[in-house]
Amino acid sequence: MKSFLSLILIFFMACGNQAQKESVTKPEIANAEPIEVTTEDGMARAYFASGCFWCVEAIYESIEGVDESISGYAGGHTKNPTYEESNTGRTGHAEAVEVIYNPEEVDFRTLVEVYFGSQDPTQVNGQGPDRGSQYRSIVFYQNQEQKEIIEEVKSQVAQNYEEPIAAEVLPFQKFWVAEDYHQDYEQNNPNNPYIQNVSIPRLNRFKNKFPEILKADAH
Repeated sequence: MKSFLSLILIFFMACGNQAQKESVTKPEIANAEPIEVTTEDGMARAYFASGCFWCVEAIYESIEGVDESISGYAGGHTKNPTYEESNTGRTGHAEAVEVIYNPEEVDFRTLVEVYFGSQDPTQVNGQGPDRGSQYRSIVFYQNQEQKEIIEEVKSQVAQNYEEPIAAEVLPFQKFWVAEDYHQDYEQNNPNNPYIQNVSIPRLNRFKNKFPEILKADAH
């Protein structure tokens, strides 16, 4: 009974749980020309969504060559989305991360491989206990080369699953940084029940699967 109640608690303490059955990505977003983010001081940026950004942020910050991972919102059709607004599913945004990385140390393909390898890419509109279009999986491309890399890795990954890959491949448009209290959430809130029971186990599964690319001090 206690474990059952713990699962219920985790569900309601997740990033939010207003579930939607279909993707809310609008055609004008899916068919837009990608926007390429300029490399600054040798650092490039990539954008991924695969469930609660608390989990995804911690995963990417564990990778050698990644300087920082920032939680935010992407893939939607409204401006300046808030956490509460995105949780309704009506903004079209998904919880996402901006990965700031050194392409001399880790390449875009590796980041995409981490993306597909650190989640269940067949889960529709959610990841783990987090359900709703705001938790849908999206991998964003900024140019044709990135799109081809994503499609190639996605095709390879699909061979390992019986169910189709649910992750959307979208042209990058805009990343909106989330509220301050969401940043480094896993690190700053280690005793949070959701972090203890969802984020940390997911992070550990990733680390066990990709030990060769971890930072020496990855927690």
